[in-house]
Amino acid sequence: MTGAGGGLGRVLRPRMAAFADIVRVSDLAAALEDSAIAHEEVQACNLADRAAVDALVAGCDAIVHLGGVSVERPFEEILEANIKGVFHVYEAARRHGVKRVVFASSNHVTGFYRQDEVIDVHDLRRPDGYYGLSKSYGEDMAQLHFDRYGIETVSIRIGNSFSQARDRRALACWLSYDDLTELLRCALFTPDVGHTVVYGVSDNVGSWWNNRYAAHLGFVARDSAEQFRAAIEAQPMPAQDDPVRKFQGGLFTVAGPFDPQ
Repeated sequence: MTGAGGGLGRVLRPRMAAFADIVRVSDLAAALEDSAIAHEEVQACNLADRAAVDALVAGCDAIVHLGGVSVERPFEEILEANIKGVFHVYEAARRHGVKRVVFASSNHVTGFYRQDEVIDVHDLRRPDGYYGLSKSYGEDMAQLHFDRYGIETVSIRIGNSFSQARDRRALACWLSYDDLTELLRCALFTPDVGHTVVYGVSDNVGSWWNNRYAAHLGFVARDSAEQFRAAIEAQPMPAQDDPVRKFQGGLFTVAGPFDPQ
C-alpha cells in the first residue's frame, strides 16, 4: 500500500490486516516515522524513483495505490508524485506479474460538473485542476495496462472521506471510513473486474454520482451523511456563485494558477 503516511493511509493501515497476512506499506521517509504494526512491512519509497518503486512492488500479490499529492498544487509537484508515480507503479506491476491494482482516483476527475447534475463513469471527464488531471491520467494508465497486459484495476473516485461530513458539499459526496474499507475489500477480491471505475461515496441523500456500471463489485454503502445534516445546515449558506455551492469539485475548481513569483 502506497501513501501509508497520508490521511486515508493511516486510517486503512490497521484495517488492512483483514485482507492480507502481510501488508507492505510505503510513503516518503518523513511520513513513516511510526513503526510497523504486527502485519506490516514498512518500506520508505519516493514514487518518482523508478528503481525504488520496482523494489517496493517485488513479491506483492496486489497493490493499493493511495500515494501521491492529494491536493491541488503546481504542475511540477503533481508531475513527480502523481504522474511519474502512477507510471512507475503500473510498470512495476507489469514486470513483477501483479494482476490486481486498486487505484485511488478522485471525484476531481469530474469536478467541473454542476452540483445539480447526476453523472456516471461513462460521462465525459472534466478535471478541475492539475490534481484531477493526474487522476484522469491514472485511470488511462490502468485501462492501458488491462488492455495490453491483463492487469486488472478498480479505480475508486474517492469523494469526501473524513470521519464526518463537514460542509454542504460533503452532504452529497461524503465517504465514511467503514464504507471506504468495504469498497476496498470489494475492489481487491471481486473476480473479473477488468478496469472498473467506481465513485467512492456513502449512501447519501442527493448524491451526484450513479454507480450502476460498478454494480458487479457488490459494494453496498451502509453509512450516510444525513446524520450531519442538521449541524451543517446551521452553517452560513455560501453565495450562489461560490464554487463550493456550484461545482462538484468545490474549491479545487478555483485553486491556482501557481505562477512563478
